[in-house]
Formats: sequence, C-alpha cells, structure tokens
Amino acid sequence: MIHDIFMPALSSTMTEGKIVEWTKSPGEKVEKGETVLVVESDKADMDVESFNEGYLAVILVEAGQEAPVGSAIALIAETEAEIEEAKKQASSHQGGSSDPVEAPPAAVTAPAKVATASTTTTATGNSSNGSGRIVASPRAKKLAKKFSVDLKTLKGSGPYGRITAADVEQASGKAVTAPAAKPMTAPIAAPAPSITPIPVAAPASVTPGETVPLNTLQKAVVQNMVASLQVPTYHVAYTITTDALDKLYKQIKPKGVTMTALLAKAIAVTLKQHPVVNASYSQDAISYNSEINIAVAVAMPDGGLITPVLRNADQMDIYSLSRTWKDLVNRSRAKQLKPEEYSTGTFTLSNLGMFGVDTFDAILPTGQGSILAVGGSKPQLVADDSGMMGVKRQMKVNITCDHRIIYGAQAAAFLKDLATLVETNAQSLTL
Repeated sequence: MIHDIFMPALSSTMTEGKIVEWTKSPGEKVEKGETVLVVESDKADMDVESFNEGYLAVILVEAGQEAPVGSAIALIAETEAEIEEAKKQASSHQGGSSDPVEAPPAAVTAPAKVATASTTTTATGNSSNGSGRIVASPRAKKLAKKFSVDLKTLKGSGPYGRITAADVEQASGKAVTAPAAKPMTAPIAAPAPSITPIPVAAPASVTPGETVPLNTLQKAVVQNMVASLQVPTYHVAYTITTDALDKLYKQIKPKGVTMTALLAKAIAVTLKQHPVVNASYSQDAISYNSEINIAVAVAMPDGGLITPVLRNADQMDIYSLSRTWKDLVNRSRAKQLKPEEYSTGTFTLSNLGMFGVDTFDAILPTGQGSILAVGGSKPQLVADDSGMMGVKRQMKVNITCDHRIIYGAQAAAFLKDLATLVETNAQSLTL
C-alpha cells in the first residue's frame, strides 16, 4: 500500500507550510513515529513524524518550497517493491493537491514538542540557543553520533545557525547524504531568497529595486493584521511618571530583572482589578478570561514579529518572570516556541521605548480586547499642583481597545490605576 504524506496544520492560523528539511531521503526506511521532515509554520519550526512504517518513495515538494495545508508532499510505500509504483503515482499529484483538506488521512502528524530547530549563532561560533542546547537537524545528530563529531565545535550553515547534515559531513570528511530523487512531474518552485538575520526585522541583504517574497511568518502577520482592521477600535493615551519604577529597575537589574518583565508584571497586577480589559469578543458575547497572560511583541531577525506569552504573569514573582521572558525571547528567535507559548495571550504589550519612540498606535491582535503601546521614558520639565517646576522622567502609553468590549471610561480607569501603581507603589512589584 502507498500512503500520502500531507502538509500538516501546525497551528490554527496556518494555511500553508514551508519545508525546512527532509530528514529522510527517497528509498530510506521509515519507522512509525520517526521524524520525516521539518516544517516551518507561521511561528515555529516543528518535526513531523510518520504514522506509517515503510519507505520514503517520492518527495513531491522539495526543501525550501511551500505547500498548502492538507496537500500531498511525499509518498510512503509499505514495501520496497512498491517504490516504483509510487513513482508512477507521483505524476497524478502534480506536486501536491491544490485543494487543502480539513483532516488529512493518517499519514503524518506533528508532535506536541517543538523541533530542536534553527537558531542564531553565538559569539563563539557554535550553534546553540540561550539555554546552551545545540541546535541541529535530526539527521545531523544521527551522523554526528555515527562519525563521532562533537556538535559543539561546529558552526551551523542552516537557517539561524542550525547545524545541518552537510555541516557534519564536512567536519568528518565523509559525504554520505543520498541525493534526493526528483519527483516525476512535480513543479519546482523557486526557493525563497536568503536573507541574513540581523537584530531587527529589516533584511540586510536587500538590494534597492529588488522584490522579496514574504516569508511564512510575515504572511501570517499580514493575515492577522488585515483581520484586526475589521474590529472597531479606539486609542486612549496616558502619561506616567517613571521615577519610582526606574529606581526599582536599577536596584534589581543586577539580579537579572528586565524592564519588559517589570512592565508586564505591572500590567498583569492592574488587570486583576479590570477584568473587562483582559476580556475578548466572541459571537456577540464577552469572554472573561480566567488567566492573565501577557503577550509581548518581539521583532524577528528575518522579518515579521511574534508575541511570546508570559502566562499567569500576575501570579509569578518578578525574578521568575524575567527568567521566563529571557527564555521565551531566545526560543522565539530560534523558532522553537510551542503553539501555546505564542497563541494564548489575553493582553498584549508592545514596547518601542528602547528605540527612543515617544508614542505610537498599536494594532489590536486578533482574539484580544486590548494592546498597550509603550514609549520611552525621558526627562521632562513638570509643574506640580503648587506650580513648582521640576524634572521628572515620564513615559507615554497608548492603549488600543476593542469598542465592542471596552468603553473609553473603562480604558481610562485601567490606565489611571496602572499609573498609580507605577508612580506610588512600584516596590510592590517585587513581592
């Protein structure tokens, strides 16, 4: 029997996926539950495992190409004798079905665990994420073990510094990767242009006049933002004095606390008093979320953004919150987040203050009722109630709200209480 391998849906918003790497070559034996390929969804790279035992007969969609969710991307033959028959069947697929199906047959599945996938290269040249784990493809790990190659000594040539099988082969001086068989009639799409990752979401290798296709993450951002513009929103701005918060930050920064974690904690504590600001709209009803999960916008090195989520931020101490945040950022830029780590936010924080921005309007994320845009904290000449002048550090925040859920007075009350906490009781954020 011959089984199709379908492009799996790795998230609720995913409509197509890009194949990062095939970990098996045509003709190789495939065990049930074994990783067959790595797929780039809209937010992360994930291993895809086989439901069937057999032989990878034909690859219909090569690494670097994209395919719609539910379309056929390869064929698995149960026996070696059926490989030739599978190659004949490949012509009927034409590189995968153009019509996605809602629930593809049991050919492959994406495991809950995110693949140990691409990441940035450290200053020492080794491919690892922030926790020190080596990031390599499954086949690279297998070859490294076979040839006794220490992955820690290698610099990955794959996306985001990922160690590939070719890197291991080069280090060992042996070339064993079987050439991938060409599908009989599958069209060959042009691979996405290579863009050098840099700290902010602006490609460094773009040439003026060049047209660069959107990557998978950028397409997802476009889709979500267009949907967000259908929501009736409004903005409310507020100026907050940050002297007490800045003083606290200087005290606890040596302990690993970040300003993002402080802001997230302050927002989460305030949201406990304003559940409607933490709510979402759902079919002519307001859903009051049982958790306070703060999503924070992070720019991706190769374009687009992602919003890692600090779950139950109101219940975590500031030190645990900061450690969690650093880990989320490292893994988000390495495309290693699990779906629940970027899709469960109930309120979003977008901070551009570190770029010197005074104020900006943020677009409301889909499925949420509010997003807070935070500008930079700067010295300002301020008059107190008695008319005396003095210099205080202040930042401007600007909240975007779904008017179907939150009214102006409710948004203003939330900002007032947030300001009171930051200005007069910042020390409580460490409790």
